[in-house]
Amino acid sequence: MRGERAHRLLAGRATFVGEGTVPGILLDLGRYPGLVAGRGRVQGEVWRLDAPEVLRTLDDYEGYNFERRTTTATLASGRRVRAWLYRYRGPRTREPIPQGNWRRHRWR
Repeated sequence: MRGERAHRLLAGRATFVGEGTVPGILLDLGRYPGLVAGRGRVQGEVWRLDAPEVLRTLDDYEGYNFERRTTTATLASGRRVRAWLYRYRGPRTREPIPQGNWRRHRWR
């Protein structure tokens, strides 16, 4: 997401499409969130990658506890698009983030 730690990896290599949501639950992992399967909605951003090698860079950044998967994201306009996301594979003992909104949770 813009302004977050990994945003620098997208600079000049991806185009912002818009804000959107995906199915799941967001967990508070400390310095960053982790998305897991669940009945909620998680808020985030959709980006179009301008170069396929960006996926490898993102895979390396996310590390072994996160698995890249495809999903359907719903943009703020209501349009649905196919998107990649990283699903957390670690322990699920962490606190769920209300409304799946990392920014609101982090700044509370």
